[in-house]
Amino acid sequence: MSPSLRQQLLRKIPSVDEILSRPEMNALLKIHPRHLVVEAVRKGLGRLREEILHKEELPQIGDSLFSLENLYPVFQKEIEDQTRPRLRRVINATGVVIHTNLGRAPLHPSAIEHLIEVSKAYSNLEYDLDRGERGSRYAHVEEILCRLSGAESALVVNNNAGAVLLVLNTLAEGKEVIVSRGELVEIGGAFRIPDVMKRSGALLMEVGTTNRTHLNDYQKAIGPQTALLLKVHTSNFRVMGFTSEVSLEDLVQLGKEHHLPVVDDLGSGCLIDLTQYGLEKEPTVQEAIKTGVDAVTISGDKLLGGPQAGIILGKQECLELFKNNPLTRALRIDKLTLAALESTLLLYFDEKKAMEEIPTLQMLSLDTRKLKRRGKRLIKRLSGMTSKKAAFTLKEDVSQVGGGALPLQELPTMVVAIKPVELSVNSLEENLRKGDPPIISRISKEELLLDMRTVFDEEIPLLAAGIEEALTPTTKL
Repeated sequence: MSPSLRQQLLRKIPSVDEILSRPEMNALLKIHPRHLVVEAVRKGLGRLREEILHKEELPQIGDSLFSLENLYPVFQKEIEDQTRPRLRRVINATGVVIHTNLGRAPLHPSAIEHLIEVSKAYSNLEYDLDRGERGSRYAHVEEILCRLSGAESALVVNNNAGAVLLVLNTLAEGKEVIVSRGELVEIGGAFRIPDVMKRSGALLMEVGTTNRTHLNDYQKAIGPQTALLLKVHTSNFRVMGFTSEVSLEDLVQLGKEHHLPVVDDLGSGCLIDLTQYGLEKEPTVQEAIKTGVDAVTISGDKLLGGPQAGIILGKQECLELFKNNPLTRALRIDKLTLAALESTLLLYFDEKKAMEEIPTLQMLSLDTRKLKRRGKRLIKRLSGMTSKKAAFTLKEDVSQVGGGALPLQELPTMVVAIKPVELSVNSLEENLRKGDPPIISRISKEELLLDMRTVFDEEIPLLAAGIEEALTPTTKL
């Protein structure tokens, strides 16, 4: 398109007031507040301006480009975008099971039902029904957590970073915390152990080296200002080769000898030995508690498979200190989190049921036969689309656990690979991502991959419809 033609088209763009004065706009103005309609018109015209400025070709160039018949759907779409919630359900076809950017662990139906039941009416959040007096919100899950983990006491806050902050502030404010240099990790969202420690008021004392830390390193570092020995699970990476680390058991023994508390930031929240299900070893909460450690902190929405929460388990004496810290109120969880967490934890009383029904654990343990059947179902639904639009192939690939858990674990999976004919792979990915519901995929070797491990059976029809729409070139503005 020539520069002169672009300028001619730009001059023809109607003003906001001109659009609003047209009788056809009354329908929108009757349904929606005027300020929403004005903003929709402004953005719609802005989109038209961008199209004229940057597109090489437009679907139409004459006066019909500026007709209300052409622009009205654009304004409607802008209003829908303004009034639709920003937080939306998406289809995760990436193969990353615990995907932090996509909300981590999906909840079990019983957790969702309990959450709805508690949220739509009043609840006994902080009311003891037996005594008829004020109670503790934490009591709803403390007993279950202690039964499952073997801990003496438990406390739940809003996330694991909050749990670590509370523990460090309570036990070591103004004093030194000894931690191995190889465990000063950074996880997603730039969460760094040294930064959290600084905010807690504790002083960091590094020992050892990146790849090797010995018990003697801790012994030599202990002094009058030492308040705590901290072990951090390197959840999202592994140091391989010439390495050495101090076991939690040895650290606990050292703590006893010097009358120092020992805390284990375990992170992933694993309550089941996953090796019996063909997965790599991930330390469990029960194993940590058996060492006699004073406190363990874990996440609720990783391998545990529940809502976002930071769970602190350990000895009664320590937990009472955490509960009485004023920070606990600032970090406390609400009734919706409690409801979802309680229902999730109840499933763990039957380990087999937990593995089969908690979505995160179920996805981790799926075999490729089921994934292959799921992929075939999707391709069958797409069979009506001829090769003119795309080629669909079922292939073997690998999924990831994600969420800072089992970083070396590769999960054999099946993916539906799409090679579009008329669109670029990047355009197809964008169309899927901007669909309704959005479909999040990945690209590899000029193909778009949809991993069947993280797609639910009931999402197959939605996935097929989204693919068909994404492969259909649009002629609208």
